[in-house]
Amino acid sequence: MTIDEHMQDIAEKTVRYAMDIGAQYCDIRAEEYETGMIKVDNGQTEYADISTDHGIGIRVLDGQSWKFVSLTAPRTFEQIKHRINSMIKNDRSSEKRVHIKDVKPTKLIVTYPVLEKPDIKSMIALATECSDAMLDVQDITKSIIMPRYVVKSKYFTNSNGTQIQQDYTDVVMHINATARSLGVTQSVDITEGGRGGMEMIRKSDTIQDISIDTAHKASQLTRAKTVKADTTSTTVVLNPDFVALLVHEILGHPSEADRVMGKEMAWAGGAWWKGMIGQRIGSEELNVFDDPTIEKSLGWYDFDDEGVKTGKTTLVQDGILAGHMQSKETSRVFGVESTGNMRAASYRHMPLIRMACTCIGPGTHNPNEMIKDVKDGYLISNMKVPSIDMRRYNWSISCQYAHKIKDGQITDMYRDVIVVGNAPDFFKSIDACGDDFMIRPITNCGKGDPMQSMFMGNGGPTVRGTATIRSTT
Repeated sequence: MTIDEHMQDIAEKTVRYAMDIGAQYCDIRAEEYETGMIKVDNGQTEYADISTDHGIGIRVLDGQSWKFVSLTAPRTFEQIKHRINSMIKNDRSSEKRVHIKDVKPTKLIVTYPVLEKPDIKSMIALATECSDAMLDVQDITKSIIMPRYVVKSKYFTNSNGTQIQQDYTDVVMHINATARSLGVTQSVDITEGGRGGMEMIRKSDTIQDISIDTAHKASQLTRAKTVKADTTSTTVVLNPDFVALLVHEILGHPSEADRVMGKEMAWAGGAWWKGMIGQRIGSEELNVFDDPTIEKSLGWYDFDDEGVKTGKTTLVQDGILAGHMQSKETSRVFGVESTGNMRAASYRHMPLIRMACTCIGPGTHNPNEMIKDVKDGYLISNMKVPSIDMRRYNWSISCQYAHKIKDGQITDMYRDVIVVGNAPDFFKSIDACGDDFMIRPITNCGKGDPMQSMFMGNGGPTVRGTATIRSTT
């Protein structure tokens, strides 16, 4: 899919017109996309839907503030002119003017590789095969497979002369298994996929094997123990899937500069480490970065929605808070360069500072050795539900399952486990990071008001630290 030339022409005319009538700055995102969504429930196709959309998002800087308007399927430039006229008041007051950093103009087309184009028929067949295989597992009462793809072409142009087109495809599959035995019901789920075609769900570990393993875990959980309430900290070894959500909630969101400044508190809060750049916030084992250049992750892109070239951003270096994710506007405040993290969910929305692929960096420790060194603790596996305060300071995240570690050995399985801590104490307790770095797909990150839900990547290695273990029951 490639953006229509007519849409590009409308975008260019709109930018010129906005500047002619007094805008300080203008940028346009013209987008066209196709989305396919499927749900297979217990081997039966509940729905299979393909939708298309195209439109234009117009952002104008008019002295004191940003103005934004979007139009779905505009046919002519004349449809847009009156909307631009109402946006621009040509207020040149210097007292409250918004300032943004200039970025060198770029003209480029970027096409991200797709080895196997997604299609509804192939996805239904794969999902049905996975669902049927899960139902063969003992105690499974429900198997739900939800594949999804998005094919998108996005054209960005601004009043500085930048013209960038990015064409990409995302393919993901959500897998859920529910088991019931001895009066206990348990569910386990996992999401696979990334930026690319069907190959993103046909990787080295086949999606069928992952589906069956998910079903077995749900069955095992119906016979698992529950932990006793405890108010004391214990050693926890967190697997990479659980770490991905922990990174997202207590490292990624508070590293977004608009939150640090208190400008974007809706849905995901502020940042407890405001004003602490250069100070220690964790142990020397803790290294954190955001990197939109990691290929095949859902956070892979070359230019953000302000036309800024992306690159790896160091957020925490050896436990020292090193930086934040920035926009053109916030980067002026912090005296740094924009990091290329401004993104919008679609042409219908204003861009916000968003994580791309935020991760704890890999360590040098073997995960098995990390477990062997634990006398008494828990192995925490796979993300579930987070609960975080507005400053991203106090947090609790439930896991899908856990195992007791006793004298370096993995023993009993536990269900309904929640891990509780506060950010500085947990970060400082980290004494080992594994060499098993992994990136996980995140498909439902919400930010903004109105809320924008976006795809991205998060990840890290196995991480060992201390936290409190409680039961959700």
